[in-house]
Parts: sequence; C-alpha cells; structure tokens
Amino acid sequence: MTRPGVRPPALVVAGCLAVPLLTMPLAARAQAPARPVHVGLLVPGSSPSREGEAFLRGMRDLGYVEGQNLVVEHRSADGKNDRLPQLLAELERLKVDVIVTGGTAAALAAKQAKIRIPVVIGAMGDPVASGVVSSLARPGGNITGLSLAFGEGFAGKWIELLREVVPTASQVAVLWAPPGALLPDLEKAALTLGIQLQLVEVREPDQLARAFATMAAQHAAAMIVLPNPFTYAHRVRIVGLAARHRLPSVYGFREFADDGGLMAYSASLRDLWRRAATYVDRIVKGARPGDLPIEQPTTFQLIVNLKTARTLGLAIPQSVVLRADELID
Repeated sequence: MTRPGVRPPALVVAGCLAVPLLTMPLAARAQAPARPVHVGLLVPGSSPSREGEAFLRGMRDLGYVEGQNLVVEHRSADGKNDRLPQLLAELERLKVDVIVTGGTAAALAAKQAKIRIPVVIGAMGDPVASGVVSSLARPGGNITGLSLAFGEGFAGKWIELLREVVPTASQVAVLWAPPGALLPDLEKAALTLGIQLQLVEVREPDQLARAFATMAAQHAAAMIVLPNPFTYAHRVRIVGLAARHRLPSVYGFREFADDGGLMAYSASLRDLWRRAATYVDRIVKGARPGDLPIEQPTTFQLIVNLKTARTLGLAIPQSVVLRADELID
C-alpha cells in the first residue's frame, strides 16, 4: 500500500533544485520532429525490462508513440558488461538519433568507444568520480542523463535499517559486483556501528549459489545487496536465494522488494528512466547533450515487504513502519 502524502523523488541539477521538465507549459515546448525519432534502447539487464518500459512511458507522456513517430531499436546486455561495447557499436551503425542506456559500465563503455551520437544514461553512479564527465552542470561531450549517486554516508543507512530490524545481527554479508564504488562508505559505517562485514563478490550468475553458501558457512545474520546492473539483472534469483537461506536483506533498488525482498532503500530507478525521455526530447529538438546538466535524486524511498517479514518470522519495528514510503502486504 502506498502511504498518503508520499511525493516522487525531487531531483537536483548541479546542486540546485531541478524544475521538472514534464511540468513545463505546452507552449514552451517545440513540436515533435516531423519524421519519426529513431532511438536505440540498450538495457543493462534482460528485455523486456521495467526500466525500458518506464522510458517508453516517459516518451508517450511527451507525445512519442512507438510505431508512429517513434522507432525503437531494442537491445539488452543480459547483465553482461562485456557485451556493452558490441551493442553500442551496433546501435551506432544503425544511425539512431540517440542511444538510451543505463549504468556506469554502459556510460564508460560509450565514452571509451568514442560513440559519436548522443548517449542518454537513464541511471548511473557518480559520473564525475567514475570519469564519465568532468562536470554535472556542463557534462560536455555527447553523454548526459541522470545519476543515481548516493552520496557520502548513504550506505550506512542500509546497515542502520538492518540493525533496527535484526538487532542481534553482528555479522552482515555484502553481495556486490564490480566496481563496488560504495564499499569504502559501507565499511566506514560498519566500523562506526560495530558491525562485521563479509564481502562476497560475484561476477557471473553461476557464482550466486556458491556466494550464498559462503554466507551461510560464515554465519551471516543479514545481507546487503549493493546496487549494480548485475545484481539488478539477477534480482529474482538473488531474492529467492535470500529466502531459501532465511537471510533478512536490504537492497539498493526498490524492484527487489517488489520481487519479494525484505527492504529496499533507494531513489526510484523507474522514475529516473522515465525522466530520461525528457533528455531525448530536448536532444532531437536541437539541444546538445554536453549542455544538458546531469540530474541527481535528492529524496529516497524506503520500501518494506511485510509479507516477506512474516515469512522470515520478523516483526518490523514501528519506527521502521512509520518511516516507510510504501508497505507491501
């Protein structure tokens, strides 16, 4: 159920509150181009995807309908980063107007491949720290979009949530896939809170079962799954393994909670992908991607799956219930 008064995440552009592009008066927008807009949609996970659907919904909100004034070339990396350069090059050869993709790995692959057409990133990590762009306000080059950069101290909130829900958990497993940019922040928070972390790295789907066996052998009492295109692509399996091992977990994308995970605390990934459509709209109407500031979320959502809590025999504290933006029951 959705709690009354919950507003969608606000976004900040280079340190200032962003004015939602979708609320601009119609008169302020130019008409859509006469010829169909040709978009290459490359999702990091499998297709069809919720993020791809969110982007297409954003395009429809702006008056673009696939099969009428919008042509979409659908591609998916199936959670395999090594496929990204090939798929990006394939879309470039098709001479699409804009490539829309997501994740830091895809942004870096586009930059390293020197893709010449505009690239809009639906959601990525810190684009400055990772070297994708030199500035949020003026990205330069041909890559822009939206960032899911969490900011210093954010990772500690996952530990705090687990500590409230599972107060006896002194050992917490961390399931992560490279690049693992949030690990230093997480380790710092764990040291402050007296929590011992068990870092479990995965790179391939067939490593997941072994990863959970390792957690069990090391007596992990709870788990944090770091946000990453790989873990997102395999979220159903990860949630299933967590349930099988009766491991209370918190995740970095709300879709994990939708699929049965205990808790998720993050910005809305689907909202970011939906807003990527506004970048495409502006680019096909003449804007240069390097002049479009990269947006960042400033508010985050806590999603709690009460059904999963009952299955695990957990009583969610009232303090967590009251803070939740959405309760799944």
